[in-house]
Amino acid sequence: MAHPGEPHHDDLAGRLNWLRAGVLGANDGIVSTAGLVVGVAGATTDRTTILAAGVAGLVAGALSMAGGEYVSVSTQRDTERAALALERRELREMPVEEERELAEIYQDKGLSAELAARVARELTSKDAFRAHAEAELQIDPDNLTSPWQAAWASLVSFALGALVPVVAITAPPTAWRVWTCVVAVLTGLVVTGLVSARLGGGEPRRAVLRNVVVGALTMVVTYYTGVLFGVTVG
Repeated sequence: MAHPGEPHHDDLAGRLNWLRAGVLGANDGIVSTAGLVVGVAGATTDRTTILAAGVAGLVAGALSMAGGEYVSVSTQRDTERAALALERRELREMPVEEERELAEIYQDKGLSAELAARVARELTSKDAFRAHAEAELQIDPDNLTSPWQAAWASLVSFALGALVPVVAITAPPTAWRVWTCVVAVLTGLVVTGLVSARLGGGEPRRAVLRNVVVGALTMVVTYYTGVLFGVTVG
């Protein structure tokens, strides 16, 4: 029995998944937009041009992330619904075989044949559909994934992450723009690395180092690409 105020495991897992997705979206927003604005800053010192590129990258990236997440999660939801519909039909047409299958699932998890059969019988008498959905399909029929929730989470998290390099590179004077952006971006990547490690139970130093190296490499490559392009055009 859960302690008073203790979150249900499924609810907690769902919130952690959305938080993890939000952190990854913010991380993508920081890295991709930083690469864009630093590259443009390598080609030109015009603040308006850099800002326009940054805002365009923010909007395009956020919409792309949201659209991709919506399509992906919609496909997952359709697959879950199809699997649940098939399970309903099998329970209606072959209830005895389905109860035996449920017993075998619990037997494979370590229960004795007698206890597994008893558990399957009692769960079937209470709610056969839910018992099979959770044990056989690992799906909570009352808590299917939401494509709109996923889309909005991705859009907002990407946009917030992208704001970091956009503001950092357009606010300071020309001589400080790139370095200010680099510091702001690496700081943001340290934060997202720490949070992702905390949510995933991973090693913080490894997560932070991975984020920082990828972000720094992205900015170096795009900056000198911009410099080369600016020199060539000029």
